[in-house]
Formats: sequence, C-alpha cells, structure tokens
Amino acid sequence: MFANPPVLAAVLFLLGVLSHPLVAQTPVDLKIGDAVPPFQAKEDSGKDWKSADHLGKHVVVIYFYPADMTGGCTKQACGFRDDMKSLKDKGVEVIGVSGDSVRNHQLFKKAHNLNFSLLADVDGKVAETFGVPVTAGEKTVKATIDGKEEQLTRSITTARWTFVIDKSGKVAAKNTMVKAAEDSKAIQELVEKLK
Repeated sequence: MFANPPVLAAVLFLLGVLSHPLVAQTPVDLKIGDAVPPFQAKEDSGKDWKSADHLGKHVVVIYFYPADMTGGCTKQACGFRDDMKSLKDKGVEVIGVSGDSVRNHQLFKKAHNLNFSLLADVDGKVAETFGVPVTAGEKTVKATIDGKEEQLTRSITTARWTFVIDKSGKVAAKNTMVKAAEDSKAIQELVEKLK
C-alpha cells in the first residue's frame, strides 16, 4: 500500500480522470458505407461552411492535410487546383481541411491561386468527426507572399487523409496513405468508378 497519503490521492485522482468518459473516448472510425456526421467550420472566406449544405447533393472530396505553405501540402493543393475543371465536370466539390486559421488559408490560396474552399479546423473538431489523427502543439511556417514575409501559425496538425463522400452523403472511399502529389489524379480515377 501507499505510505504517503498525498501520493495515494494523486494516483486516485489520475485514475478517476483517465477513466472519465470525456477523456477515454473511443476514437471515431468512419468506414466505407458510413454516413458522415454533420459538421461545420469556418472556410477561408470567413463564412461558416456547413456539411448539410453540401453533402448528399453531389460528390464531395474532403482532404485533410498537415499545414498551409509546406512542400507536400502545396503539391497536393496545386494538384487539385490544376485538375479542378475536370473534377467539376465530374460533379465533384473539393474541400481542404487543416488546423490552419482562416487568415493562413487566405494567404495560402493567394500564394497559389487555389480555386476551392479550405476549412479552418483550428480545434480539430472536423478531424475528430472523421477520425483523422491530430497532433497538438503550436507550429509556425514562414513564407514570402507578395514580397512580404508572413508567419502562419497553427495549434494543431492533422494527418494527411482523403475521403470521398458520395451523393447519398456516405463514405465512398477513404485513403489514410495519401501520396500528396498524386492525390488529385487518384481521386479522379476513383470518381470515374463511382458512376
């Protein structure tokens, strides 16, 4: 037994906290065929983006990425940008999601002329809805945009996962091993098979 009452109290407190349902939740694991739970977040315009306004109306690609203005994430975003006409012709809406702020997204879009919405998931709630792993901790990326050095700070970093949501609002595909530069092409091939 514990000879030290304060140590015993600390152990009992920790056991109580760790067994509390809010701390020890089972992580979400959206599978193919599952309906996507409703969610919303601020998009780069600063307006609320609500899943109810988009899901179930057409095919929606939701891709999670670690950070604005970084190498792989820029290649992934530019791939979607370059293939946007083809994707739109197939009835696909593309949404990028990261832990970056609305301002960071605005700078990222401006720097790379991105032509689709980016959601600011600063608290990781959207990632949580999809079961995407999140790492907490503030990180900053420095970038020169329009000749001015900018600091893009985020408080969480998400894993690079991509989901395709079909017209019924269900997960049609889930990729947890995304190759950033090839994601858009892979999505186009996948969407062709959905028809």
